[in-house]
Amino acid sequence: MTHSPVDIATLAVVIPARDEEHLLARCLESVAASITNLGADPAVPQIRIIVVVDDSSDDTRDIASRAPGVEVLLSTVGKVGAARRLGVDHLLVTERAAAVRRGSIWIACTDADSAVPLDWLRTQLGLARSGADLVLGTVRPDPGELAAGLLSAWRLRHRVGDGHPHVHGANLGIRADMYCEAGGFQPIAAHEDVLLAAAVRQIGGRVVSTGSSPVVTSGRASGRAPSGMSRYLQALSEEALSAEQKSLPREA
Repeated sequence: MTHSPVDIATLAVVIPARDEEHLLARCLESVAASITNLGADPAVPQIRIIVVVDDSSDDTRDIASRAPGVEVLLSTVGKVGAARRLGVDHLLVTERAAAVRRGSIWIACTDADSAVPLDWLRTQLGLARSGADLVLGTVRPDPGELAAGLLSAWRLRHRVGDGHPHVHGANLGIRADMYCEAGGFQPIAAHEDVLLAAAVRQIGGRVVSTGSSPVVTSGRASGRAPSGMSRYLQALSEEALSAEQKSLPREA
């Protein structure tokens, strides 16, 4: 099936951030580089960056406020789903005031502890224009934060090419009209991305799972979401350690 090119008038990057003073600057620099990579083509849409500082007690707010062109919202909920939803709600209200159609708004999502590749927004925009309703990208844990054995174990358990089965809020894009039809991000502490993807599929949205433009995300042991990447890596580490111990020879 072929799809007619879809006009995108606004491309918005929404980033929840909670106590991310050490990683947020890297994230925003990577997003800025990805914007620059789009070039000065007049076909490039209006671009917005929205950071939702959620229940932070460090310098996350100040770092976001100092970054050029970043819109900063404050939340006290302490739930990543609620923070993402607040950022998108702000986007939709302001775009509606400017008479921009929801069908021409593309929402690109990542996380404050992540760094997007140079071609990330180019990939998102290309798939949006080709008629995708939801784009699901892949992530890679930062190799500098993981032991070699744990990184190998992670790679063995993940398909990272086109058609992969994964859903990551750190690498996700969705058309605004589909976002609204699917009910948006639920204001919960974890898995709001998975629930949104399931809702889009349920109503027949066109979902593209791409292996292009993987996002690097933190491999730290202590994360902000209770069931996020850090918890998964902890479980993977425990599994690998258990397997290693079982393989050791027993003493006579």
